[in-house]
Amino acid sequence: MNSVVRLPGRIGSNALLITAAAVPLTGWAVHAVTLYKQIAAKEKDPLTGLLRRDAYTHRARRLLARHSDDVTLVMVDADHFKAVNDTLGHAAGDMVLAAFGARLTAWAGPRAAVGRLGGDEFAVVLSLAADRRQVRLQQLVRMLHTPVTLDDGRTVDVAASVGAAAPDVLGSRDLAALQRAADAALYTGKHSGRAVLATAEQAAVPSINGRRAGRPGTAVWGRAA
Repeated sequence: MNSVVRLPGRIGSNALLITAAAVPLTGWAVHAVTLYKQIAAKEKDPLTGLLRRDAYTHRARRLLARHSDDVTLVMVDADHFKAVNDTLGHAAGDMVLAAFGARLTAWAGPRAAVGRLGGDEFAVVLSLAADRRQVRLQQLVRMLHTPVTLDDGRTVDVAASVGAAAPDVLGSRDLAALQRAADAALYTGKHSGRAVLATAEQAAVPSINGRRAGRPGTAVWGRAA
């Protein structure tokens, strides 16, 4: 039996080598895609699509090193989230978290580090200059206070507390210090419907798992509409 495949026209030896090499490479391409998906699954939270804590931390530190003081860290905590789960069910709660993830991603843009740190707590590090900080944080507050529509057509009134910290205010680009200060600012304005920017004093506020109210005297922006 003749196993030679006759092709029309003239094909050079290089073309034949490339064609032959493409066959085994197809298997490697499939493997590469599978491997990429596995890595992405480990890096991203399956519910919200946001970065998990470790992946977020890695990307956030890179952004802080790259953008110097022209960067802002934002902490977000969903308000009254337990009530959503208790009254509407966990499926509704999951949809609220997914909506928050989508809104944070849309607000921060593709180059930001947007992570779900756990439960209903989120963090964002993005390039954001001081002269645009107030307007952008007001925008975020409005987005996070927009009702969420469930699959069955019901709407859920949602809210979130927002705290921010910036290297140009705190004099530090250390991620842990910025998160601690932003978290203290968040709890200063908890349930107020406003975004709170941490002061230098709040960077020194002790905390237990990042959960201790900050001192007064913070800048407060953006009451939700």
